[in-house]
Amino acid sequence: MKKILLGLLVALVLLVAILLFNTLRMTSKQVDADPLPQVAISDQVYENLSKAIQFKTISFNEDAIPDSAEFFGFHRFLEETFPLIHQNLSLEKINTYSLLYKWQGSDASLKPIILMSHQDVVPVDEPTLEQWEAGPFEGKITDTHIIGRGTLDDKNTLIAVMEAIEMLLKENFQPTRTIYIASGHDEEVGGPKGAGKIAEYLKAQGVQAAMTIDEGGYIAEGMVPGVSAPVAMINLGEKGFASFRLIVRTNGGHSSAPPKENTIGILAKAIVDLENNQLPYKLIPPIDSQLEYLGPELPFMTRVAFANPWLFKKQLLEGLNAHTTTAPTIIDGGVKNNVIPTIAEATINFRILPGETIESVQAHIESIVSDKVQVEPVGFLTNPPAVSRADSESYKILEKTIRSMFPETVVVPGLLGGATDSRYFIDISEDVYRFYPVRLDPKSMERFHGIDEKISKENYKEIIQFSYHLIKNFN
Repeated sequence: MKKILLGLLVALVLLVAILLFNTLRMTSKQVDADPLPQVAISDQVYENLSKAIQFKTISFNEDAIPDSAEFFGFHRFLEETFPLIHQNLSLEKINTYSLLYKWQGSDASLKPIILMSHQDVVPVDEPTLEQWEAGPFEGKITDTHIIGRGTLDDKNTLIAVMEAIEMLLKENFQPTRTIYIASGHDEEVGGPKGAGKIAEYLKAQGVQAAMTIDEGGYIAEGMVPGVSAPVAMINLGEKGFASFRLIVRTNGGHSSAPPKENTIGILAKAIVDLENNQLPYKLIPPIDSQLEYLGPELPFMTRVAFANPWLFKKQLLEGLNAHTTTAPTIIDGGVKNNVIPTIAEATINFRILPGETIESVQAHIESIVSDKVQVEPVGFLTNPPAVSRADSESYKILEKTIRSMFPETVVVPGLLGGATDSRYFIDISEDVYRFYPVRLDPKSMERFHGIDEKISKENYKEIIQFSYHLIKNFN
């Protein structure tokens, strides 16, 4: 017995030693900040964003035809507001509504960079209008904020980039490397006719960019437990997107004589079985990089877990949502309260982890549900794109720019749970990053696609400053 206890004690001491060694070895990966000069930005930029918000460039669904009056009006607004851009940059209109500007660099040997954003916004639910501080397309400017649909997603970054380039042109700045501004018109419904066509056009032109940057990363304030500093999340990849319709067909019947298995019951069981048998959590890139960058900034006991994922993997991956998620989103079936329906359907949405595919998710569904359930893909589907690097020259420039502009932030690579237009640019860009310095806290996070979308004036000027310095740092 003494030998067993002694063996257990030795094992415990060894375990503690390993945990402490890995924890103490985990040191901060934050780069030093080099102060950047403040750029004078006129308050006119608030008026410009306000006017941009007033164009109802809404994407309703995949099949809806864009409102040409709104989109063309928005294009005219850009021409009038940013005259130097339209005098000095070339402009291609792709698939009628999407915009591709080219700012020719002086050194053809340098690979270009692509600055992305999108023109379209999501609709506003009519019943919520009274809950808005101001009309969602009014573009109201208050003492502290600009209010309206698109102030967070994503006209804020589009107009901020345009403001930064217009400022640089006024200074007679000439980039050494070519810069593209790519702005699709249907990101909110998947982007195949906008960003997808822009990427096809650039590929046909033989363009191979050093870096593409798009929305999808932000400065999180009070959103990372244990970290008091703001966290600047550069998302190196994103999950894929797929929905599947589950269809159950039976002979139906009278509710007074229900069969052992009825239509809705079979469907309900399929949904519950999928929720109870979700795809596994996995430690994959860039989740491993996220642990390495975030861990050193955490309190000691939490850092122990981040430094030893081999032991705490389950808790860490669940906290980071590092798996393909399963979410029932639509259900339909039945016509009368005393009739067992002959058909019932449900739509299940999956956000697919890198390393998995639309096909593997469908195979998973079919292995879980009854053979009485028909499974078919529905709507827009996209596999997760390749994950970019956190050690490239482009990442280092981006990271340095963030730290220099926001020295109080902790810069961390990560994985985006949603989808962006940037996935179309994987084949024509060495690295694709998702980040603009939009400041978000738990409350403002709810405003994305929600009620009372707005951005602070101070933060909006920060996005312009960031875009200005990022362009200079790449040139």
